[in-house]
Amino acid sequence: MTIEQIEKLIPHRKPMRLVDEIVSMSETEIVCRKTFSEDEFFVQGHFPNHPIVPGVIQCECCLQAGAILLAQIAEMAEGAVPVATRLDNVKFKNMVRPGDTVEIHAKLDDHVSNAFFLTGKMLLGGKVTARLNFACTVATPG
Repeated sequence: MTIEQIEKLIPHRKPMRLVDEIVSMSETEIVCRKTFSEDEFFVQGHFPNHPIVPGVIQCECCLQAGAILLAQIAEMAEGAVPVATRLDNVKFKNMVRPGDTVEIHAKLDDHVSNAFFLTGKMLLGGKVTARLNFACTVATPG
């Protein structure tokens, strides 16, 4: 899936679009990739001489992967977007640095009305860097 196709599914744009590529997708799971550069705004000053990708950005990567999955499988009205409503059991295991390419996984665990419950994780070299459970609802901004 190209960047243009990804941007048709989610409203995120540079510098906040954090998914570069879709590796695979089924009805309940998606795997994406992101390569972080040293020019990313969120590593400027985080931390000088030892930049690392903030945990909140790792969470956002998982949320965006989940949003792409939901856009493909959920019946959403025109202009509707998945909006995060809850993050639970967030754990950070390893650091991510500029130059790293990560795999982002999101799995749909349950769906009740317009609420979706997912599990996300990010891996670097096969090792988990972040893991979280999250919930989204489908909303129309405005």
